[in-house]
Amino acid sequence: MTISQHSLSLSLFLSAHRKVCKLCRCSQEDHSLCSDAEDDKRIGRLLAESKYSNLTARVKGGDGTRIYKRNRMIITNPIVSRKDPTFDTITYEWAPPGLTQKLAILYMELIPKEMQPVAGTQGAQYRRRLLMKQLPIYDHVPSQCHNLSEREAKEMEDFVKMYKENALGVGEVALPGEGGAHKEDDKKNGKQPPVEGHLAPNGTLGESHKMAEYHCEHCKQTVKKEHPAVYAERGGYERLWHPACFVCSKCREPLVDLIYFWKNQTLMCGRHYCETEKPRCAGCDELIFTEDYQLADGRAWHKQHFACMKCEQPLVNKAYSLEQAVLLCTACSKNSQHV
Repeated sequence: MTISQHSLSLSLFLSAHRKVCKLCRCSQEDHSLCSDAEDDKRIGRLLAESKYSNLTARVKGGDGTRIYKRNRMIITNPIVSRKDPTFDTITYEWAPPGLTQKLAILYMELIPKEMQPVAGTQGAQYRRRLLMKQLPIYDHVPSQCHNLSEREAKEMEDFVKMYKENALGVGEVALPGEGGAHKEDDKKNGKQPPVEGHLAPNGTLGESHKMAEYHCEHCKQTVKKEHPAVYAERGGYERLWHPACFVCSKCREPLVDLIYFWKNQTLMCGRHYCETEKPRCAGCDELIFTEDYQLADGRAWHKQHFACMKCEQPLVNKAYSLEQAVLLCTACSKNSQHV
């Protein structure tokens, strides 16, 4: 089903803890997307109190909440074929910050057209689906989780603090050899760079990375010197990626708004990074912060969520059927076979 078909129905068919539709089993990002304002609040909370809080702004008159300063780009081109002067306007719902418009446009042209976040297109919807999928709010805001104990909430807070300090990053777009140029300016001004990069023997991040040829870390192909590339500060400025190659090493999807997590010398989206650190409940999709949980066929559940997908009967210590990630009691499994 399409987003428009689902947009009014999601809240009607979600169970108390599940984040999928009971009718079609589609995920919530396929059902109904958040508004732009909600997206910006969610990403603002992720980046707040991190080394990338400069990409957020404090809400005036609020409770200290920070929102994401999402960079948009509006391109206006005159239509010369008509008598009256008219203009064709294209709005990108996100664009890499800190670039000239010419370089930002070139960056967008290096991304598949169906993934370009142009307002009113499938590319814009694709970006918003990635936000919900890769950076679920319940992976970084304990209050958005179901019934965490005080101990679990504290453990989650510590976990989020740890990954903000050690793994969370935002990609930087620059021409090959110019990544980290602003770090040199900070050093000259006596400022410490936000994250330790890999320095050349002379301690610089700029000229030492000028090379005769550049290769993408992902596809190993040449990166043209006149084309913008993406740098991941946590990986060091000797590495760079084609814009279309800056993807999660697990799901292979583009890292939305260049927000990445760095682990074992690879890029990951937030969802898959968290899953390398904590088990994720197959019932509620939230991370598990207790040692007492249910395992079955390589999947994990909170014990209270190990229940039949159809009738919600608890299944701990009971017979069950698990096929194609659908957990059913024996009665519902038999009924489904006769449909």
